[in-house]
Amino acid sequence: MDIADVARRTGVPASTLRYYEKKGLLKSLAGRGQRRQFAADVADRLALIALGQAAGFSLDEVGAMLVDLQVDRQMLIAKADELDARVKRLQAMSKGLRHAAQCPEQDHLACPKFQRLMKLSAMGYGKRPKRSTAALNHPE
Repeated sequence: MDIADVARRTGVPASTLRYYEKKGLLKSLAGRGQRRQFAADVADRLALIALGQAAGFSLDEVGAMLVDLQVDRQMLIAKADELDARVKRLQAMSKGLRHAAQCPEQDHLACPKFQRLMKLSAMGYGKRPKRSTAALNHPE
């Protein structure tokens, strides 16, 4: 399939297809200097790349998983665990924001729960101890 056809059928710009080829995620069937041609399964491969990116994988991680279209199950499990942890943190943040919106304190900075919410956000996602979100959900 010609690069223009792939771009039209999948909605992936030709520039992105060329970039994916450069990164080794796609392979052109045409020789160097010829118009790029891709195998019929290119749409499936692009869908797997999109799925990987939507799940938070880098293109390098996607490329490592897609060797011969064999997905590394351990990487999937690790990413699923990471997403589960992110969901828990986001739920805690949501609860904290809802509390702050309804908090009877005149000054949000005087509210202990709001103070924990600020500390939680200042720590950054990758550095939070597991206990932080639990502490946010339990008012003093």
